[in-house]
Amino acid sequence: MPELPEVEALREFLTEHLTGHEIVRTLPVAISVLKTYDPPLTALEGRTVAAVHRHGKFLDVATDGGPRLVTHLARAGWLHWKDRLPDGLPRPGKGPLALRVALETGAGFDLTEAGTQKRLAVYVVRDPAEVPGVARLGPDPLADDFDEARLAALLDGERRQLKGALRDQSLIAGVGNAYSDEILHAARMSPFKLAASLTPQELSRLHTALRDTLTEAVGRSRGVAAGRLKAEKKSGLRVHGRTGEPCPVCGDTIREVSFSDSSLQYCPTCQTGGKPLADRRLSRLLK
Repeated sequence: MPELPEVEALREFLTEHLTGHEIVRTLPVAISVLKTYDPPLTALEGRTVAAVHRHGKFLDVATDGGPRLVTHLARAGWLHWKDRLPDGLPRPGKGPLALRVALETGAGFDLTEAGTQKRLAVYVVRDPAEVPGVARLGPDPLADDFDEARLAALLDGERRQLKGALRDQSLIAGVGNAYSDEILHAARMSPFKLAASLTPQELSRLHTALRDTLTEAVGRSRGVAAGRLKAEKKSGLRVHGRTGEPCPVCGDTIREVSFSDSSLQYCPTCQTGGKPLADRRLSRLLK
């Protein structure tokens, strides 16, 4: 799933390629992707793109005086930029294409979704706060005012494990499964450590790891073409998705804990005092 760094890179890419251009056509190919109907998707046509924003993992294309196109790519969705869109109309039900947006230049982008779990979501709204997922977002961890005191207030009394707390979009916006693993590895903390149990020193370490990990990932993604962002994300990960490989810090073998619909990776030496975590399928830990 694209997380804060990749979505931020897409925002920067689209800011450069969309701003100042007119949307001339919006073509829904998979009707299920549309989660709103008023304003209609066609209300974007004839509007000039004024800016592109990011809210957590949501992309927000704002038009000048008109509605906004808000997108959540979910687990298997992606945005494909094309300097020249194909001629003709796409055929519904053929392939992963869900939505096409065309500009007056002939360029534009496709939103696609692989697999059978159709979770890609598109909203046309007057205000991004009309999108339920945006309205419930917690603070952005890269915001200027996201200091240690802010993090401490968020985790105060939080009885969940750190892994689940970091992934909760209503607590902190934009962090998902992959970067929560990376942050906890950088902070040298167990994913099962209770969030409310952190000492001031541990809180400071977590805050530094959170900000540094995301900032570095955004830096790696900046300037990378939209089509290569997934590969860039994978190449920059140190523990997530690297079960069985040596830890780049200490050389211990990276371990995995599996859940009903996901898994986490960690280094026992760096994070759990050398003790492997029980690999039990307890999906409730990540809810």
